[in-house]
Amino acid sequence: MVMNDYAILTNRKRALIALIHSFVFLGVALHGFLSPKSGILHGGVPSDFLLVMIYLTVTAILSWLVGVSRCVRERIYFALCASSATFGLLRTSFGDAAIPAAQYMRVLMLLSAIVVGTLILRAFARTTAENALSD
Repeated sequence: MVMNDYAILTNRKRALIALIHSFVFLGVALHGFLSPKSGILHGGVPSDFLLVMIYLTVTAILSWLVGVSRCVRERIYFALCASSATFGLLRTSFGDAAIPAAQYMRVLMLLSAIVVGTLILRAFARTTAENALSD
């Protein structure tokens, strides 16, 4: 894969930063198992309204990145991240009782994003090694 095919993750540093973000948000998602959500539509706590606004913003930005992405691997990575944020939004809005699978889907999407992100990062490392050998 040619590295010019990427629109956002155009170098190893960007790919690494994206992957680190995925690991951090996986930690947040796993922490979510310790704090059940009742959902703002079912009398959730006031701080959940702020969380909904954050999820809306993150989901919108990640969805935009899906559209801006050029190659399939990059598009899949951002789609997985966007779907994870969407499941977080649904969970915070409707609660765990209404959508019990949302917690698990959020973690599954982030784990999948980490796999794809690792493949992207390895592609950059491989390209860098090939360039060093050809010089």
